[in-house]
Parts: sequence; structure tokens; C-alpha cells
Amino acid sequence: MNAIISLTIKTSLFSGSFPCKTQSVCGIIITMKYELDKGRHSVYSLYYHLVMCVKYRRKVLHGETANSLKQILKTLSDKMGITIIEMETGIDHVHILFKSNTTHQPSKVINSLKSVSARRLFAKHPEIKQYLWKRHFWSNSYFLATTRCDDVSTPSARQVTIDTLKRYVQSQPEKRKALR
Repeated sequence: MNAIISLTIKTSLFSGSFPCKTQSVCGIIITMKYELDKGRHSVYSLYYHLVMCVKYRRKVLHGETANSLKQILKTLSDKMGITIIEMETGIDHVHILFKSNTTHQPSKVINSLKSVSARRLFAKHPEIKQYLWKRHFWSNSYFLATTRCDDVSTPSARQVTIDTLKRYVQSQPEKRKALR
């Protein structure tokens, strides 16, 4: 079940604890909109930006291989109960914006995505084995950041929004074309 709430926080801070133009008390109003999910005992909003790189940064994610990877990851995420908001491949990496719940540990989700997608991709596209050996498709490392779904213009809220990340992930095909 999704709900959208608006959370308004009003605080008063003294000039010593927050940079102000005046020496008097500063008033800050921060309004954040969250799209919330509900569990049995929790309310949450968990959005992640994940980047996984191909082992040795081999340039194998193009054409049918990239399409197969996207389909495999989409199928896996549906089975795991996570929602992929946006996904796009570069020639040697993949960006995934996804929404999760509190029962999923991010490291276990990523481990499952990497291991199962590698096995299925090698089975579907055996030609990539000439670039990657020992059945290792993904690099051991990955990038994961939490993000949010609203757009707050307050200087203290410098976290990247989902809309910004969506535009970035969607721009990956143009970047891929520029590298060819």
C-alpha cells in the first residue's frame, strides 16, 4: 500500500549552531514529501541507486547482451519483491534505481542479482566467456546509495533525488553511443 505524506519540520536554532545572517534566532521550515510503503509494523521509503561493473570493465554490454541482462534483472527483481524504477546499461556497467522494503537486506539483494544474472547471462550468451573467464561476470565491488523521491531545495538537503537519477540513468544510451 502506498501513501504520500508531507512532513513539515519547524525548528528554531540559535546563531551559534546554524549559520545565519542575523544574530537572532533562525527559523527553518523544511517540507519533504515521501511516497510511503507500509509493512505490518513499519512505514518506510527505501530507494536505492545501484551501479554494478563488469569484471575487468570488459565492454560486453551491448545489443542483445544488454537487452538480455535487463530482462534477467527485471525477472529476478520481480521474484524478489523489489521494484525497479529505472535501469540502463553502459557498455561495461549497469545502473539500477530500485525501491525495496525493510525485509530485504541490500547486500543480499545485490549478491542475488549479481550471481543469478551472471549464471543466466553466460548460459544465454556463451560468446561472452571469451572475454570473461572462471564464470565471473561482475566485479566484486559495486556502488550503492540511498536516495529519496522528493525534490527539496533546502541547502541542507543535498541528497540526489530520484528524478535527477532517472534522467542520468536514461542518458546512458547516449553516452554509450558517444564511446563507440
